[in-house]
Amino acid sequence: MIKKWDLIKSEKLNTCRVFSTRRDISLSPVTGKDHDFYVIEAPDWINVVAITPDEQIVLIKQYRHGTQSVTLEIPGGMVDPGESPLEAAKRELLEETGYTSNEWIFIGKVHPNPAIQNNTCHMFLAKDVKKVQEPNFEGTEDIVSFLTPAKEIPNLVAEGNITHSLVIGAFYRYCLHNGSVKNR
Repeated sequence: MIKKWDLIKSEKLNTCRVFSTRRDISLSPVTGKDHDFYVIEAPDWINVVAITPDEQIVLIKQYRHGTQSVTLEIPGGMVDPGESPLEAAKRELLEETGYTSNEWIFIGKVHPNPAIQNNTCHMFLAKDVKKVQEPNFEGTEDIVSFLTPAKEIPNLVAEGNITHSLVIGAFYRYCLHNGSVKNR
């Protein structure tokens, strides 16, 4: 049986704008030896699968510095302090695309990388979205939003046009919600 490791010591290493890092020293329940582990502490994130009444998905393109490439994604972002994941989802959809919805459904959550990160990504479905304003970007955002038929999403993933794992996870949760993938 897998047992929890006992934390001996934890120290903050550095703090950046969107994350911090820490070093934990933990004791192995198997060997009794201590080991160093490095953890990225990040705020929770949200992703929004936004769909129009005529079954169009709101997608965005933006430049990502980690891969130095333009990626095809869905609206998303960080949950600000004091904000609920749903509030963040509504805010991010409106800011990044100008779309809004009166019907929000929580479709799941994932841990982006539990080996080294401590946060959760919450996924929402925004139904019957409509554009009510132009996007309102924050300082470093440069985003283009557009609509694509929902039936095209599996092809975009299969062809390697959508590669962001959290976006693919959100689309999988959307398919589970819609019944196009059987939930066991």
